[in-house]
Amino acid sequence: MADIELQGITKRYPDGTEAVKDLNLKIADGEFVILVGPSGCGKSTALRMIAGLEDISDGELLIGGQVVNERAPKDRDIAMVFQSYALYPHMTVRQNMGFALELAKVPEAERNRKVEEAAEILDLTQHLDRKPANLSGGQRQRVAMGRAIVRDPSVFLMDEPLSNLDAKLRVQMRTEVSRIQQRLGTTTVYVTHDQTEAMTLGDRVAVMRAGRLQQVDSPRNLYEQPANLFVAGFIGSPAMNFFSADIDGDRLATPFGDVPLPHRLRAAAASAHGKRVIAGLRPESFEDAEIAHQQNRQGGHEFEAEVELTESMGSEVYAYIRLEGDVAESDELAEIAADTGASEVPGGGTSQVVTRLSPETSVRHGERARFWLDTDKLHIFDPDDGTSLGREQDVVAAAPSPAEARQEEAAPRAPSA
Repeated sequence: MADIELQGITKRYPDGTEAVKDLNLKIADGEFVILVGPSGCGKSTALRMIAGLEDISDGELLIGGQVVNERAPKDRDIAMVFQSYALYPHMTVRQNMGFALELAKVPEAERNRKVEEAAEILDLTQHLDRKPANLSGGQRQRVAMGRAIVRDPSVFLMDEPLSNLDAKLRVQMRTEVSRIQQRLGTTTVYVTHDQTEAMTLGDRVAVMRAGRLQQVDSPRNLYEQPANLFVAGFIGSPAMNFFSADIDGDRLATPFGDVPLPHRLRAAAASAHGKRVIAGLRPESFEDAEIAHQQNRQGGHEFEAEVELTESMGSEVYAYIRLEGDVAESDELAEIAADTGASEVPGGGTSQVVTRLSPETSVRHGERARFWLDTDKLHIFDPDDGTSLGREQDVVAAAPSPAEARQEEAAPRAPSA
C-alpha cells in the first residue's frame, strides 16, 4: 500500500494550454478519493500523470514517499482500470485476468491462485472458463477490475470505469466497487463525471474546474459547506437554486421576500451590508407550508408562488416555481449550465426554482401554493469571485487517517440523487 502526494502538479502542452494548474493533493494510504468535475476540467489528465501516461510539466508526484516523476508506468506499482474493458476476446476470463502475471513470468500455480482469489472477491469463479462475448457488461467490467487486482498493486487508478454501463447496472456496480475497495484497502483514485458516483463512493471528493482544484472534502461537507459557487452548483441533484439578493442588516432581500439570515451568516453579512450577493437554497430546504406546520417546524420563512410543474417520484414531489426578480449570473453558473446542457433549454435559466416536497403535499401545477423554506440552510456567495460567505470551516486539503476516513464513510450521506 502507499500514499500519494501531488505537490504543485501542472500539465502544460506545447501550445501553452494548461490542463492542470498547480494541483496540490494528499491521498492517505488506503484512502478512496474521487476526482470529479465537468468535461475538460483536468481530472483525467491528473489521473494519467499519476499513472505516468502523461509527463508532468511542473511539480512533484510522490507515491509511497518517493518522487516518481521520471519513473515509467510499469515501475510505479499501480494498476489502472479504464472506461473500456479492453479484454482479449479470444482468451477466457482466467487467461485475461492472469495475462499480466504471465508476462511477468509468474509461475503457473501462483498465477492460478491469485486469479482464483480475485475471482472469488468479484464473484466470477463460475465464469473463469468463459470468454468475454458470453459475459454481461457488468461481468466484463469486473473481469477488467480482476486483471488489476491480481497484480496486488499499491495504487488503483480508475478512469470512469462505469460510464459504459446502463443506469441500473451502474448503480449495482457502484456498490461492488465500494465493497471491493473496502475489502482490499488499496489506495484508490477514481475519476468520474457523475457527481452521484462521487458522493456515494469516495472517502473524500476533489472537485476540479478548468484545471484547478476547487475543494477537497468529505461528501457530506461538500454538500453542506461548499467552498464556492461552482462546488455548490455542481454537487447535488437536483442542483442548488440560485437567485440574486441584497443584504440589509440581518435580513436578505430575495424574490421570496425579506428572509432572516441565520446566525452563522450574520458576521459575514455585517461586513457586506448593502451589497448584492448570490443566495442559494437546495430543493430539500423547501416544504409545503401546511405540512411544515403539521410537523411543527420552527422559524423559517413562508411565501406564495404559482406552481408551473409538479413531478411525483413516489417518495417525494418536485414542484417547479418561477419568481420575479433578477436572474443570478456568474461565470461559474454559466459553466455549470453549459456542462449540463441547461443553457440550451428554453426557459431553463437560473430564475426557475426547484422544490423537493413531502409526498403528502397537496401542491398542484397551475395553482398558487404556500411554501415554507428553511432559512438555516441558506448559503450566500460573493458574485465577483464566487466564494462562500460565512462558511464554517476552511477547505480540507489534508487527508484524514484511514480510521477517520472509514468513520466518515459510515456517516449518513447527504441526498444526492
